[in-house]
Amino acid sequence: MQATRALEPHDGAETFNYRVVRQFSIMTVVWGIVGMLMGVIIASQLAWPELNLGPYFHFGRLRPLHTSLVIFAFGGCALFATSYYVVQRTSGVRLFSDTLAAATFWGWQLVIVSVMITYPLGITAGKEYAEMEWPIAILIAVVWIAYAVVFFGTLAKRKIKHIYVANWFYGAFILAVALLHIVNHLSVPASLWKSYPIYSGAVDAMVQWWYGHNAVGFFLTAAFLGMMYYFVPKQAGRPVYSYRLSVVHFWALIFTYMWAGPHHLHYTALPDWTQSLGMVFSIILLAPSWGGMINGVMTLSGAWDKLRTDPILKFMITALSFYGMSTFEGPMMALKTVNALSHYTDWTIGHVHSGALGWVAMITIGSIYYMIPRLYGREKMYSIALIDAHFWIATLGVVLYIAAMWVAGVTQGVMWRATNPDGTLTYAFIDSVKATGPYYVVRMIGGAMYLSGMFLMAYNVARTIMQGRAVDAPIPHQQAAHA
Repeated sequence: MQATRALEPHDGAETFNYRVVRQFSIMTVVWGIVGMLMGVIIASQLAWPELNLGPYFHFGRLRPLHTSLVIFAFGGCALFATSYYVVQRTSGVRLFSDTLAAATFWGWQLVIVSVMITYPLGITAGKEYAEMEWPIAILIAVVWIAYAVVFFGTLAKRKIKHIYVANWFYGAFILAVALLHIVNHLSVPASLWKSYPIYSGAVDAMVQWWYGHNAVGFFLTAAFLGMMYYFVPKQAGRPVYSYRLSVVHFWALIFTYMWAGPHHLHYTALPDWTQSLGMVFSIILLAPSWGGMINGVMTLSGAWDKLRTDPILKFMITALSFYGMSTFEGPMMALKTVNALSHYTDWTIGHVHSGALGWVAMITIGSIYYMIPRLYGREKMYSIALIDAHFWIATLGVVLYIAAMWVAGVTQGVMWRATNPDGTLTYAFIDSVKATGPYYVVRMIGGAMYLSGMFLMAYNVARTIMQGRAVDAPIPHQQAAHA
């Protein structure tokens, strides 16, 4: 990709800060490829164990690296990019501080590189989605506080009285993730790269899954709903179907999500009442989730014909479909009777990836395709045909992936609980491993298809950038509420 520089403002007009948006957008694509490549590698290691190369490049070391790269590098950069873009456009002002915004970009890249170095070396805290040791955790907190200052500072100086609903979702995500990260990472350093949490036993597990599930709830759901509420109406050329529903959706989702974490700890040492409470809130969560999904889908009312010719809109509507499916499946899996079958199986992996690849990645891809031409002074992406090809490859890939994991998970669950008339287990554990082998190969193929789509995207983005040049749009004097 050729080097870019922001254009000078025309006639002294004040402009939006698109520079940091461009930086985060490009790194979204880069880290998407790196993170998904890591996913294909570890999927291959499960299908063909001989690919595990110790001590630094085996599944146990690379799996947390994969999750962090996809969630925090790919997803995180996408959220920085889109939130900075949306808050400027809907507030009618430039970012609160260009210097702090630039610091969040370079600080976040430093976090990601630090994770890429430490995890293969075995330097981790051993907590799901929170494996980074204390120096990196502190760096994340510092970057996040700077992010909050930039975002809320921009809102504070807005020229438009109304705060558009997308900013409510972004704002809640920023505040909640700060709280979750700091509380879950409270620990006592024993050395430069080793620490011990201040919690122990069941309390530690409860705090971890309060964090873990809300990392999904706020980092991977609420924030991307902010993305949905801005970019779907913009791409469809239609107003949000029901703005009132979007506000109800926000408050119901934000309140309910916080309490659903214990469903990760069914049939453990966690008190039974806590498990049941988590299950109940998980079931309630279905209502606001589907409210948001329906609101997004119905935004296309009167514009359904655009799906025939607009592959960006295809990404967005498919993302909403996967969001609806995942948020039905999640509450169902939180039911204790279902969880007795699904827990610790690959069904959970299928569920996570239907949300991660189907919802999070697809709404991100659609949003990046929307922004890139506008950030580089182009009317559209270099190739619409390549976007269409990307859509179909990605969709087929994620369907292969999750279907394989659903079948593998149910197979595992059924085999593990099967007993003979005398009460002994029908199958040894290795029998379930052998039975799921073919599904691991299918999963790897599905992941490789999704990754190949990301390479198409990278090429398309690079060509679009080379044909355009970096622009910073002037701030209109009369900014519409929906920008």
